[in-house]
Amino acid sequence: MVYDGILLALVVGFIRKGNLRGLAQLKLKWGWVFPLLLIVQIITFVYQNDIKLLGKASESIYMAVYIIGLLFLYLNRHHKGFMIIFIGVFLNFLVMVVNGGRMPVSEEAAAVLDPMYIQALKDGLYAKHVLLTDSTILGFLGDIIPLGPPYPRTQVISIGDVVMNIGAFLFIQYLMLQPNKKNNEDTSLSLKGGETR
Repeated sequence: MVYDGILLALVVGFIRKGNLRGLAQLKLKWGWVFPLLLIVQIITFVYQNDIKLLGKASESIYMAVYIIGLLFLYLNRHHKGFMIIFIGVFLNFLVMVVNGGRMPVSEEAAAVLDPMYIQALKDGLYAKHVLLTDSTILGFLGDIIPLGPPYPRTQVISIGDVVMNIGAFLFIQYLMLQPNKKNNEDTSLSLKGGETR
């Protein structure tokens, strides 16, 4: 879901005549952490059902990814939108921690997905997710929001996902439009300088 927010932010940024030059000036503490965490999650998700040891450790791996990710976001909290992303990630982390390291998924909301997904949840084939039940703690923070047509991608998201996307959108807008603002200020200063000569 966060990828959707990033894509939307890029489209809006270009419509607003922004650019990606801000990426060259972006300085993140522990910048190498984000791609590493992404790779770890992908590998765990793809092979957790094929490698028994990885499957057993998957819950701990996901929790470690969240903790390191939260630390990364906090260290870079001075960047616009990062604290909002932090809050969104924390909400997802919180509901997972109190439910054994898994993200609860509403069966009613998941009805928009392929029926095979729900069956896989019931069979425990998704180590990162579990069906939401009456015994679920903080279930309202789980994946309870269904997205389907006319939305281009069918999925089920959480409140934390929504908050993360808002933060990511604000960050990317700032990143794309800040260079333009700086260029306009430089141009204005140059013009003023020319007037005094």
